[in-house]
Amino acid sequence: MVIHSDNKNAPKEEEEETPEGLDLSGSLLPQATDQTSEVLDSALKTLPPRWRNWIVRGIFSLVMIFSFFFLIYLGPLALMLLILVIQLKCFNEIITIGYVVYRSHDLPWFRTLSWYFLFASDYFLYGENIIDRFGLLLSRDDFLEPFVKYHRFISMCLYMAGLMGFVFSLVKKHYLQQFTLFGWTHVTLLIVVTQSHFITNNIFEGLIWFFMSTSLIICNDIWAYIFGFFFGKTPLIKLSPKKTWEGFIGGAFATLIYGIIGSYILMQYDYFVCPAEYSPELGSVSMQCDPRPRVFTLQEYNLPQTIKNIFFLFGIPKTTYWTYPFFFHCIVFSLFASVIGPFGGFFASGFKRAFKIKDFGDTIPGHGGLMDRFDCQLLMGTFVYVYILCFIRAPNPNKLLQHVMMLKPEEQLDFYTKLTNELMKRGILGQ
Repeated sequence: MVIHSDNKNAPKEEEEETPEGLDLSGSLLPQATDQTSEVLDSALKTLPPRWRNWIVRGIFSLVMIFSFFFLIYLGPLALMLLILVIQLKCFNEIITIGYVVYRSHDLPWFRTLSWYFLFASDYFLYGENIIDRFGLLLSRDDFLEPFVKYHRFISMCLYMAGLMGFVFSLVKKHYLQQFTLFGWTHVTLLIVVTQSHFITNNIFEGLIWFFMSTSLIICNDIWAYIFGFFFGKTPLIKLSPKKTWEGFIGGAFATLIYGIIGSYILMQYDYFVCPAEYSPELGSVSMQCDPRPRVFTLQEYNLPQTIKNIFFLFGIPKTTYWTYPFFFHCIVFSLFASVIGPFGGFFASGFKRAFKIKDFGDTIPGHGGLMDRFDCQLLMGTFVYVYILCFIRAPNPNKLLQHVMMLKPEEQLDFYTKLTNELMKRGILGQ
């Protein structure tokens, strides 16, 4: 996602030289337009292009937002499928650019191998997610048990098969193009598939982590566009001449306010704060938790000394305050979404300029391709995933129990004996 304005004073940049052998015309790539249904086109035909684009973008933004809310209602598995579909389309958009730009129409097996490597990557990464959360449930099925036990070995075999297929496809006159596109495919997998895997992890940590990180980017994109559209005058970055400081700053303030209000509302519901995991006691997937994760329970904090001194001057004997730890984390996410997140859009803008294309595709009228909408989401999702690993995630008794239940009976007894002895030594259990 990117920050837009209607800055008419954007300076024109010098054209870069085209590397020899590349077709950067973009004539074979679909580009976004404002064309919609015949009825809507007829209703908007009298409007200036600027306002027509604004209305078309607004309509399809609302469609995407309401669809997003509906999928949130359906739960983690529906969202996981959504991410998979978006990932497939984004991968297709980037691979198509390589296919056209590098004139690879006559390269043997290029598209087939690209999609095969995508399948192998998804099998490994999505399999890791599912086994980590629901391994105990899956291992109870005789057919699925080997896929759980030997998942990583199977994944490696799949990748090796793809590598061998690539080597067999090499043709003498196309060596350079084929290895270039082999690298293109793997960089695309790194950018799209790996980061989609991180976002899926965020979903299962609790819907609030996914919803807030995603909606913060959406909020920033919408408000930056609105501020830039009505007030934008000062160019922000040469890579994207239509981006303005007015849109950037206005979007940041709106995102921070939304982050505080939105996080408070969502924290009231177990549906959002509890991780989705398999419960051995219930024998099913659960999104209930008791007690709640500490980050979503009220905690007491000391006021900064400066604030204490000010309160003391006014005769207020207050030295502590109560709040939810998630508020602090959400402020960090809001700042990242509004300050760092747009650089995902700037990166994508630089990529499109390098290949002289306006959009990654024409999937969404007025917006472009899915990659045009989700460039910042990938960056944000990765940040939240790493943030959770470093500052939030704690040992999970349910996950530990799943691992224990997957041991052989004699190994479970050995674990039980060692755990009992250790707890007795520490005085937690009586002799």
